[in-house]
Amino acid sequence: MREILFSRIIGDTLVRYPLDSVSGMVGLELIPASLTGETVPARESLRGEAFMDVLPGDDPWPARPVESLLQLKLVGDSYPGAFAQGHTMRNSGSVAAFRYESQEVRENAIITRLSRADGCRAEHRLAWSSGDGAFTVNTVFINGSGGPVTLEMLASFSLGGITPFHEADAEGRLKVHRFRSVWSAEGRHECRSIEELHLERSWSGAGAFSERFGQLGTMPVRRWFPFVAVEDTVPGVIWGAQLAWAGSWQMEIFRQHDDVCLSGGLADRELGHWMKTLQPGESLTSPIATLACVHGDLDALCDRLTAMQDAAVNLQPEVEQDLPVIFNEWCTTWGDPSHEKLSALADRLEGSGVRYLVIDAGWYKQGDADWSSGHGDWIPSEQLFPNGLAAAAQAIRERGFIPGLWFEMETVGSQSTAFFLGKHFLMRDDIPVTVRERRFWDLNDPAAVDYLTDKVIGLLERCGFGYLKVDYNETAGLGCDHPDSQGEGLRLQIEGTYRFFQRIRQRLPHLVIENCSSGGHRLEPSMLALTAMSSFSDAHELVEIPLIAANLQRLLLPRQNQIWAVLHPHDSLQRLAYSLAATFLGRMCLSGGIEKLPEASWRFVREAIALYAKAAPVIKYGRSRKFCEMSESWRHPKGWQAVVRTSADQALVVFHAFAEAPSEISIPLSEGWKVIETLGHGSAVAAGDQLMVRTGGDFSGAVFLFKRR
Repeated sequence: MREILFSRIIGDTLVRYPLDSVSGMVGLELIPASLTGETVPARESLRGEAFMDVLPGDDPWPARPVESLLQLKLVGDSYPGAFAQGHTMRNSGSVAAFRYESQEVRENAIITRLSRADGCRAEHRLAWSSGDGAFTVNTVFINGSGGPVTLEMLASFSLGGITPFHEADAEGRLKVHRFRSVWSAEGRHECRSIEELHLERSWSGAGAFSERFGQLGTMPVRRWFPFVAVEDTVPGVIWGAQLAWAGSWQMEIFRQHDDVCLSGGLADRELGHWMKTLQPGESLTSPIATLACVHGDLDALCDRLTAMQDAAVNLQPEVEQDLPVIFNEWCTTWGDPSHEKLSALADRLEGSGVRYLVIDAGWYKQGDADWSSGHGDWIPSEQLFPNGLAAAAQAIRERGFIPGLWFEMETVGSQSTAFFLGKHFLMRDDIPVTVRERRFWDLNDPAAVDYLTDKVIGLLERCGFGYLKVDYNETAGLGCDHPDSQGEGLRLQIEGTYRFFQRIRQRLPHLVIENCSSGGHRLEPSMLALTAMSSFSDAHELVEIPLIAANLQRLLLPRQNQIWAVLHPHDSLQRLAYSLAATFLGRMCLSGGIEKLPEASWRFVREAIALYAKAAPVIKYGRSRKFCEMSESWRHPKGWQAVVRTSADQALVVFHAFAEAPSEISIPLSEGWKVIETLGHGSAVAAGDQLMVRTGGDFSGAVFLFKRR
């Protein structure tokens, strides 16, 4: 018997909790408030379909039963039926045993409590802040029984009722949005129909189908981003979720009945090798997920989800708030920095508008060791820095810059002494997890944490650095030794990672921290919240940089998205414009042979830095829309791309032409804008609600900054 337990408009979203009073199951549904009048009553039964009416008996064959907002699985309870085991752990016997107990409605949260006969309890927490366009949600499981219980699945959220704008199964109108990710090609958008994913409901509901996807290990966007959305294309409504977790995770698109359900959280036993035993009185809280539902398109949904990251980044050091420009010497010295080289770079950059000068990998190399496997002891090279790192940092400060330093602190390389420091590393089968000549510190081992506190935090403090770049160039894999499971060992390692980043912030509150996600693929909300910005990709010198940078605007705030422009003395002005224009899609980071640039090239770079400072407000606070006509290949792109980012009083258009681009293109741009500055190859003229751009030839780039007329 389906009834509505609770219903309220929060912001511009109707939040609704359906309750099955017979089974005690509670669901969660979100609907744009402006469209509540367009929802339609769902059919209650499959009776009336000819293929159902021929079946004997009086089974009601429900068409849309309540899907529980609680999704978990305890060892010993029955596994899901409907031919689903191995594809999903949703709707197991554990879920069926939990019944609605109570609901507490607070000023900015709704807590729904469920329990079962043995005393085990669960709390589903939906929260929001005034002005938010999205909600945070997670689940707490409490072992209230008299003995230990073992979880083998715990979702952060489960959202049902998709779609309330069709009385049955909404054939031909539901689309799924996801973002794929591989090294140096992050954030490729994928849109597929429910039918294409083979998620049409079964004819009787006797079969349950799931598209479960995620990743294993400590690189959370190493195949997929922890994001999923479903769109009903008829009313133009889209539901989406983003998960904040830096370890193994999963998302599911589930279908058994008329509606589609979304859920996600920790990767379960089947996908993530995860189980956790809780003693009486112990509890486990799942990672936070962010949910939104919007009458609009994918960009409108992503605007809401990424806006939820603003609160954390606003707490970053004050020096970050005007989006200063970074110079990183990685693509200048390629792992061979020195005091002399850095001084030459600082001399060239002085007065340019760059604020951070970052020393990248290799500063610790000893003897014949290389940058990639010589890290872990963190002893500055006397050959490269004969006066010590503090002297190099001081020389950088004397020229007006904040000095930065690279660490890959969570791993050690095989050419370091630390590599052989006993059992302070993650272990699997009682053997240190070793990947590509790297081992991983156990961040729940006090000795390992003390070591890193001295070697990393202490060195930064002693030498006077104001910027830390944290790289992470391997994944720890499926897990590590733990009495409960290897997946639980990995979950605890992620919590240890969070704690160490928090320790850095507590000891050095002024420090600007960069999450080098180009190696670590840690472009997800929990790591973004701990750091000022993230390196967007390792595509340092490649033509696909603008493509990656534009797509990532849907997944993280541009103010946190550090985009590299590697500049060479032999680069033409057209190539410089192509590279520099891409940095206006996020945070400008320069590298390369800048001290040897010809004067004309250097003047052009300085013009770009000056324009970036003027565009920083719209980069920080605007909203973006991408327009393009592109081939499928990113490595060999053809066509063009334009990103239009607007705020109340500024507009920024970043344009790139690739191979075989037309000489002129038209981009939608609302009326009332006036071009005040341009950079690069190409020109633009506003005509009504269109911007006519004359391109500068194949592989050219341009930036146009507007203000309100």
